[in-house]
Amino acid sequence: MIEIKNLKKIFNGTPVLKDVNASVHEGEVISVIGSSGTGKSTLLRCLNLLEAPDGGEILFKGQNILDRKTNIRAIREKVGMVFQGFNLFHHLTSAENLMLGPVNLLGSSRGEAYEKALSLLNMVGLAEKAAAYPSELSGGQKQRVAIARALAMEPDVILFDEPTSALDPTMVDEVLAIMRRLAKQGMTMIVVTHEMRFAREASSRIFYMDEGIIYEEGPPKQIFESPRREKTRSFVLKLKSFHAEIAGETFDFYGLDGKIAEFGYKQGLAAKQISLIQLAVEELILGIIMPALGGEIPVSLSIHYKEDTDEAEVIASAQTNEDDILEMGKEFSLDILKGLFSSVSSYRQDKTLFIKVVVIFK
Repeated sequence: MIEIKNLKKIFNGTPVLKDVNASVHEGEVISVIGSSGTGKSTLLRCLNLLEAPDGGEILFKGQNILDRKTNIRAIREKVGMVFQGFNLFHHLTSAENLMLGPVNLLGSSRGEAYEKALSLLNMVGLAEKAAAYPSELSGGQKQRVAIARALAMEPDVILFDEPTSALDPTMVDEVLAIMRRLAKQGMTMIVVTHEMRFAREASSRIFYMDEGIIYEEGPPKQIFESPRREKTRSFVLKLKSFHAEIAGETFDFYGLDGKIAEFGYKQGLAAKQISLIQLAVEELILGIIMPALGGEIPVSLSIHYKEDTDEAEVIASAQTNEDDILEMGKEFSLDILKGLFSSVSSYRQDKTLFIKVVVIFK
């Protein structure tokens, strides 16, 4: 359906897309992943000409959309776009947002467009919100309306640009559920995302972008379990790790809990599993290390999730000459750690003491 050949894009003299080559077939779900600034969103915006490429070709169903003779409006009607910022018209109701394109661009009557809008809103679970304005919707509901609006144009492919990045973590799943449903129905989708659980579960292929190119592509199992190239391996490893620096007892532990939960959700962990990690961190830091060190020595926290064994390693480290911190902390905290978790151990590397708790979920 889409062929990308030697695509280039330069911003202020800096190449963002250097030489992008790819094919997307009908019915595929392509997840585009990579670090910030690697050109993921720019690639999407070039595909429907929200950004004008500086070189190369984009073929949509065999037609070069960069040809000056191409009817860009007709192409955009078949290439839907869902933005991270929703881009709904605030003065229009949900139904009216959906009706706008079919009436003005497809020539549908208002009656036909309204009936279609109600059907699509029902499909995304928002039939009762047809008369609601965007200000009356949650972030997740706004994004579901935006997806329904894209579908109202009956596109051949939908481009999703970080569709969940502006959402509260509690609203992410409702949007991803709609996208999974579209994938099962055979909708061709190209999704720039940081939701690796979705990328792994719903994608036909993964494009990992780096150096202004599609650095590596392949099925999800290959990319996430056995990537072939060095930078892909490094990126995947970082996805499964969480790090925080704890300055002392005044550190915001409530905020830390929230970040740990966000990390856990991205790994596809259940709420009970995330709670176990949070408990291990709380007892290790607040119950063992802080009392033993007086709460003044900075502590480094790392959490590593191992998908193959379904376990998490919680590692806290601090520079100290003490070796028996486990025994110096609160006794009941040590009892909790040893009672709930399979392994609690300490080891030293030069002047740094490490304490590791292994949380097994199976």
